[in-house]
Amino acid sequence: MLYHLLVPLAADFGPFNVFRYLTFRTGGAIMTALLVSFVFGPAIIRWLRSKQGKGQPIREDGPESHLITKQGTPTMGGVLILLSLGIATLLWADLTNGYVWVVLLVTLGYGGIGFYDDYLKVTKRSSKGLAGRLKLLAQFGIALIAAVAVIMLTEEPYATSLAVPFFKDLLIPLGVVGAAVFGMLVMVGTSNAVNLTDGLDGLAIVPVMIAAMCFALISYLIGNAIFANYLGIPFVPGTGELAVVCGAVVGAALGFLWFNAPPAMVFMGDTGSLATGGALGATAVITNHELVLVIIGGLFVLETVSVIVQVVSFKLTGKRVFAMAPLHHHFEKKGWHEPTIVIRFWIIAMILALIGLSTLKLR
Repeated sequence: MLYHLLVPLAADFGPFNVFRYLTFRTGGAIMTALLVSFVFGPAIIRWLRSKQGKGQPIREDGPESHLITKQGTPTMGGVLILLSLGIATLLWADLTNGYVWVVLLVTLGYGGIGFYDDYLKVTKRSSKGLAGRLKLLAQFGIALIAAVAVIMLTEEPYATSLAVPFFKDLLIPLGVVGAAVFGMLVMVGTSNAVNLTDGLDGLAIVPVMIAAMCFALISYLIGNAIFANYLGIPFVPGTGELAVVCGAVVGAALGFLWFNAPPAMVFMGDTGSLATGGALGATAVITNHELVLVIIGGLFVLETVSVIVQVVSFKLTGKRVFAMAPLHHHFEKKGWHEPTIVIRFWIIAMILALIGLSTLKLR
């Protein structure tokens, strides 16, 4: 909004020219989302607490300590994330850019699915909310619309190809149908991977913030012909604007962490985890860096794989590989304290992010 209002006035008032720069607007989005979180966070948390009473239902088969330490904490804190990043994006992004709207569609759409899921959990006082099949169906529906939109907005060969990291100009052709299906899987998979990781105070939101910072940089470089050519990475015109959206995610995540730091005043719930995961997945698809997302978001992958391995092992052999899944609960069962698990997982996320960013140069 500010871009459209102030850039045309730059000829008459020079300082407005800074609104042309992605770096300036990305910084503005970060600070705006952070400010919105600080201003509205306390009121939203009070409102959620007043409406939810006993707070988020705690799964009875989870770690015993959660039944004591997390009882009564309100959920749906993802509303604050959506409000912050939504306002920041609309205020600082170029709203004529189709990619911005695709990411917003996935983010807000998945947030809506998560909100309904959280609402059912709270009203029914059960850790089981929306039926898994219905949730996935809704996610795939939104992802299909987004994937088709990305294909229509993107020039060939990147519209229907998969870029391979560590190699210059190595593209795997997927075709229109293949690209749409693969894009759907990335968005839905990332969204649910973040959701599985969100099990301890602050555990998911910091890796989300780290991944968003990485993709803010990737988006900026992918959308700049000079940098893309120098690094030997795909040049996709228009994707630079996603740096602003990723900046909004970073600011919203940082603001939410203020209230989610141990002991958490609020949980993001599926409202926040599905939305932020969807935003990362959509950005990765648009920038043609889906495989790099697997590295940068490796912590989410580990958590998801732990669940898959646990389920498959139990069904085939009747034995469990982990004391409990997802992986963070395994370490809780092993006697690790919650802050220890959270901080060590943050460190792992940062290491994986650095490895992922190294793919931009190591080609």
